[in-house]
Amino acid sequence: MNDPLVALIPVFLVLILYFSSVPIAFALFGSTLFYFLFIDTGTSAILVFQKFVSSTQSFSLLAIPFFIMAGSIMNYSGISEKLMEFADVLTGHMKGGLGHVNVVLSLLMGGVSGSANADAAMEAKILVPEMVKKGYSLEFSSAVTAASSAITPVIPPGINLIIYGIIASVPVNKMFIAGYVPGILMSIVMMITVSIIAHKRDYAPTREKRASAGEILTQARKSIWALLFPFGIIASIRIGMITPSEAGAIAIIYTFIVGKFIYKKLKFSDFVPIFKETVYGTGSVVLIIVAANVFGYYLSWEGIPQALTTTMLGITKNKYVMLLICNVILLVLGMFIEGGAAMVIIAPLLVPLMVKLGVDPLHFGMVVIVNIMLGGITPPFGSMMFTVCGITKCPIDGFVKEAVPFIISLFLVLLMVTYMPTLVTFLPNLIG
Repeated sequence: MNDPLVALIPVFLVLILYFSSVPIAFALFGSTLFYFLFIDTGTSAILVFQKFVSSTQSFSLLAIPFFIMAGSIMNYSGISEKLMEFADVLTGHMKGGLGHVNVVLSLLMGGVSGSANADAAMEAKILVPEMVKKGYSLEFSSAVTAASSAITPVIPPGINLIIYGIIASVPVNKMFIAGYVPGILMSIVMMITVSIIAHKRDYAPTREKRASAGEILTQARKSIWALLFPFGIIASIRIGMITPSEAGAIAIIYTFIVGKFIYKKLKFSDFVPIFKETVYGTGSVVLIIVAANVFGYYLSWEGIPQALTTTMLGITKNKYVMLLICNVILLVLGMFIEGGAAMVIIAPLLVPLMVKLGVDPLHFGMVVIVNIMLGGITPPFGSMMFTVCGITKCPIDGFVKEAVPFIISLFLVLLMVTYMPTLVTFLPNLIG
């Protein structure tokens, strides 16, 4: 198009529709269809539907329903309980013991469920009532639960790792490996935050003394089937035995066998809610990915990423300054747009720019994901905030006050991940 403002109408239309409570997938698809129907009338709108259908023909997309279902089975199979017991043995002796258990459980859950909202919901139901009984405030318990759930999608097989890999054409297995160090770093910083608050408020530990090596080993044996799962999946992908999609299928079989025949907590009647959760989760995630690919087709058709790259390079060619600008854009968007939606809108625009400046798209992917996880616990659209507060009935204003220290700690991690790319690329490069 000759008029650049006219060409940008679908971008503005996406935002207008989203803020009008239209689901992001329909906003993306509808805006693209509007472009080919009313702006670029020389091109058949059938191309939009062809792109929509062809975007579903991706083998990588199979990983999403498989891992969603595996995570759902885990919640019914007793795996999450075994992980919580192991987390308690490791950290229960510390001041604010249940707060530390909350963080460590999210770290362990990342290798199993990969979903921030699933982790937040599970811990809000199981841990928050127990924390309140032990003297923790409802607001603090809710805040640490939502904040710790931000770790889960960063640890493989996080769904956001898969989504970014597909959108940015980065190998999903590399995204998986790159998530470990940032995820562990988030856990450490968050545990330091819990420790500082716990000492100020004298939150008691759940254990009288530190667990002995024998106690840790005993609990590790009891939880071994839950602990082996994430490491076995990643190791199998790395040595080339299976693809991420095949790993998801194996994850379903594994969690079923462990839940049914080893922990003996999984019942066949549980599969009704499991299938419902899987269909709902898969439908929403995959529809967003496909709509994002269709929207990306419009962006490429108009050359908007290239134009944005040229414009931004006119501001600065320093990649560190540009990373700061991108973080500010994502943080501001995260205050008004749900993190996953922000990623599918902004990633296709920013990735070409960062590649042009010599930033590894793998590194930039972790910057984006950590950033949108920060948005997940901040108002007004933080999805984990609403998930936890909806279950615990915690007032939003009280939650926000208690969440501030955790937001600051996650922001520090974001800066480290942004300006220390080795934290992201070290493991993928080491493993090859």
